[in-house]
Amino acid sequence: MWLTNSSIGRKVIMSVTGLALVLFLTFHGSMNVVALFSKDAYNMICELLGANWYAVVATLGLAALALLHIVYAFILTFQNKKARGTSQYAVTDKPAKVEWASQNMLVLGIIICLGLILHLYNFWWNMMFAELFPSIHFDPAPADGFAKIVNTFSNPCYVVLYVIWILAIWCHLTHGFWSAMQTLGWSGKTWLDRWKCIGLIYVTLVMLMFLVVVLAFAFGCAPSLCCAANCCGA
Repeated sequence: MWLTNSSIGRKVIMSVTGLALVLFLTFHGSMNVVALFSKDAYNMICELLGANWYAVVATLGLAALALLHIVYAFILTFQNKKARGTSQYAVTDKPAKVEWASQNMLVLGIIICLGLILHLYNFWWNMMFAELFPSIHFDPAPADGFAKIVNTFSNPCYVVLYVIWILAIWCHLTHGFWSAMQTLGWSGKTWLDRWKCIGLIYVTLVMLMFLVVVLAFAFGCAPSLCCAANCCGA
């Protein structure tokens, strides 16, 4: 099958799965922003997206997309290295017009994978997994996603790691967005620069949603934290 056996087919799989994951990040970031303004509203979303059949199916689907994207990223990287052979050592100067992200996609991918493991441990393991297996005790309660955010970003080490992770995703996506459009044939001479601009703006806005949540909770300046403190009589 050309999708899996040819270089172009593998790039198409990379592009489609990558764009699907960008859409998921858009949804996830929008959901996280709710936590800035209302503890109850965020926990209501967490409860809605808890361990029910559609959440489990969606999780498995996302895992499959991410796994495909990662596997084909490594396949294409090593395929390109093999194709260049010894010629990859012949030039020591980096091309001026090649983006830094393009030259370091493998490094960025490894950072993103490590950050994903940390994120799954901090949130998925302590929320959805905890609901799937209620016999295991978790504190705070699995549905209290707001408390998970507060606990996680009260730790300065986690804050630094998440900021690095978010910056790595931003670098990866700003290149990957327009590259995916180019691979899918939706980018000509006129639209290439436009897709680069659109991708830069769109990806920046999406990743800012994540970064603002991390920093707001790290420095205790989220409006929802003030509301929660007032409700408790603090």
